[in-house]
This record gives sequence, C-alpha cells and structure tokens, in this order.
Amino acid sequence: MVTISIIEDNIYARTAWESALNSEEDFVVLGSFGSCEEAIESEAIRKSDVVLLDIGLPGISGIKGAEIINNINSNALIIMITIQDDDKSIFGSLQSGAIGYLHKSVSPDELIESIRQAVKGGSPMTPQIARKVLKSFHKFNPTHEKDKLTEKEITILNLLAEGKSYKKIAEEVFLSVDGVKYHIRSIYEKLHVHSRAEAVSKGQKMRILPII
Repeated sequence: MVTISIIEDNIYARTAWESALNSEEDFVVLGSFGSCEEAIESEAIRKSDVVLLDIGLPGISGIKGAEIINNINSNALIIMITIQDDDKSIFGSLQSGAIGYLHKSVSPDELIESIRQAVKGGSPMTPQIARKVLKSFHKFNPTHEKDKLTEKEITILNLLAEGKSYKKIAEEVFLSVDGVKYHIRSIYEKLHVHSRAEAVSKGQKMRILPII
C-alpha cells in the first residue's frame, strides 16, 4: 500500500486529487492539508511514502516545506505540483529534496502514473519541466569552476594534493601561513568542498589537478 499526503491550499484541487488517488486499490491518502504548518504537525507526514506539495502556499512555502519534510521523514518521496515553472522554483524544489515536479495541468491518470513511477525509483516530471532541467545541463560549462581559481590558488591546490603542510606551502609560495589559510578557504568556497581530500578529489574531477 502506497501512503500519500497532499499539501495544497486550493481545496478543489486537493479534493480532486484525494478522490482520484483513493480510487486506486493500492493507494491511501493519509492526510490532506492546506498549509505546510498544518501538515508538519500531523503524524501523516511521518508515515507517508509520497508527499504531493504545492509551492505557492500561505505561510511556509512549498520549497521550504520540502526541506522541513525531508528532515521529518527522509524516506518520503516529495513531488511538487504547481503552476510555477520558472527556473528558481524548479531548481529550488529539487535542491530542497523534491524528486519530481509536475504542472497542475496534470490529469488524474498522469498523477497516478507519476506516483507509481516515483515509487519505482523514477523522477516524474512534466515534459516542459524536464526540458528546462536538461537545458540547464546543456548550459553547464565544466571549466567554469576551474576558471574561477586564481593562478596562486591552483598552485596551492597542487601543493595540497602533494600532502604538504601549510607551513611548507607557505615557504614555497612566499606567503605567511595565515595567507595560505586565506587562499585555502577561498579554494574550498569556490569548489564547494570542506576538506583537503574533497578539494583534491574535486580538483581532479575538474581537471585542475592531474589524475594519479
């Protein structure tokens, strides 16, 4: 049995979805809510396999709500259903933990199929949303992060990869230890990492460092 919670402030849409889903023998709607605040306080969220979530909600937005729900029930499969199809809404939702993104024009049959797809490990998306996501990858420039590193930072990253201490690196690049630490913090920030090992691994993936 697939357990489902619905968070949608439009009572007509919410009621229609609930009716369609409950008509399936292996689906059961545990909770139907008009806001994230209401849903978060309910036990239904903690027991749901799937959460259907709108973005434009009163109070806590769907994007923030997805993040909160993920912390409450990390196993829940969150599918956004919204009229908002701008990049900020799409990628904000995905970054907050949503695994699917559907436009509200989705039919009952398409909604049911999308939930089945999610339960099987898929990421259901309305075609026009999927196209936007693909286009974002087409625009991705793999050398972008490399270009952001200065020549000095690349030198220090190479010395980090060699396992040298901050003091030794400072001697080789003619900086104080504090100066080296400043550059290393900048490297970590630009590469979105938090340790020497992560920086070296990311540097290799980005072809900033040679792969050994």
